[in-house]
Amino acid sequence: MDIEQVRQAYASVAELYIGLFGSRQQVHPDDLAFIGRHLAGRTGTVLDLGCGPGHITGHLYSLGADATGIDMVPEFIAHARAAHPSVRYQLGSMEDLDVADHSIAGILAWYSLIHLPPQDLDGVLAGFRRAMAPAGRLVLGFFDGDEVAAFDHKVVTAFRWPVDEISERLTRIGFTEVERLRRPSDGAHRPHAAIAAVTTEG
Repeated sequence: MDIEQVRQAYASVAELYIGLFGSRQQVHPDDLAFIGRHLAGRTGTVLDLGCGPGHITGHLYSLGADATGIDMVPEFIAHARAAHPSVRYQLGSMEDLDVADHSIAGILAWYSLIHLPPQDLDGVLAGFRRAMAPAGRLVLGFFDGDEVAAFDHKVVTAFRWPVDEISERLTRIGFTEVERLRRPSDGAHRPHAAIAAVTTEG
């Protein structure tokens, strides 16, 4: 599975996806609070990587963040620009961030890492670290699990991760965890986890 397969898979269901998930009202209140707590007060650019329909980017903007949404699916970017005309959105990939070193105040990757093969995760996280300014803040949302394992996501194959393993990988790359959020399955949704981390000094 490569990035082009993921892009095509989301493009093929973009309209349905936007209808199901494309507004902040469809995001759990605890998740919006977690994201806002760590990214809304940043001074400088905040990137929402894999922003999808752009609703969380728009939420961050409404909280005063200098937020830019980036996604590789043209249908999502077109919808986001129409729905949130005051917010910046652009086509791009989190695997090849076109930003200067140490220039970004915050990064949100909300369920946008879930389709990465496990062997590719560290490289993408290292790219986030390269882009991040001193004391930059990273927020990740992902599917929780007891071990790293693939599963049949409704769009394309995804992976679940143990929270401690994500935290350890972040530490090795130069981040320090500052908060985590976990929510067990409620029957309709898989177990969820989020981590907020700050760039480590040095």
